[in-house]
Amino acid sequence: MFDLNYLKENFHSFKTNTPFSHCVIDNFFPAELATHLSGEFPDFDDPKWHQYNNQIEIKKVSNNWNIFPKTTYKTFTYLNSPEFTSLLSELTGIDVLLPDPGLNGGGWHIHANGGKLNPHLDYSLHPKIPYQRKVNLIVYLQPDWQESWGGHLGLYKHDDAKKGPGKLVHEIEPKFNRAVFFDTTMDSWHGLCREVTTPTGICRKSMAIYYLTTPPKDVDTRGKALFAPTKEQENDSEVLDLINKRSNINTADSVYKK
Repeated sequence: MFDLNYLKENFHSFKTNTPFSHCVIDNFFPAELATHLSGEFPDFDDPKWHQYNNQIEIKKVSNNWNIFPKTTYKTFTYLNSPEFTSLLSELTGIDVLLPDPGLNGGGWHIHANGGKLNPHLDYSLHPKIPYQRKVNLIVYLQPDWQESWGGHLGLYKHDDAKKGPGKLVHEIEPKFNRAVFFDTTMDSWHGLCREVTTPTGICRKSMAIYYLTTPPKDVDTRGKALFAPTKEQENDSEVLDLINKRSNINTADSVYKK
């Protein structure tokens, strides 16, 4: 599926890129495969989706293997295989990388016009198995994406003083068949730094796969994402309460719609 030399070239600066280890790879899948994967996404209004619709995130998701069409199923299977996790371990220099066969938090993601995602840190310790989330892989799959449609992935520097996101360092356009890999354990604040503004019938589609590792002794045990308010939301008690509920594994379901 992949040209190893091409991947090695793109991972060359993975460890040194700022504000945390990451790399961007265009033309990630073979073109025919990427087009087929895009076509297998359900329509935005399909009842298969689960929905977040609140002040900090507006998106739909599904990690249900039973509804993945054949090509999507096979692709997720390969990206979780020992062959690929071993390759990713070699490319990143991370000794232990493990798949998450349950795709906790991963799978299909989709944003329509108005889609948003505040800066956040991903869950730290997997809520069901004793491993730390270490590397994210996101592949964008909406053909003919236009920069004016927004939906850019923002990578933020960590602000020690406020223990939250600081300066926006990179904006990554969600171009078709573009992959982004990044280390989630480095105060890796990320989110949609531009709201999605697509025409009717066009959505920001992505596949997300997360890789795990053996946790260090001082691992943060948080099992859900920790969001940050936007500047306009900093004094909004309703938003701050929502963020608190969303970050707690016992109350997160209250902000998640089916």
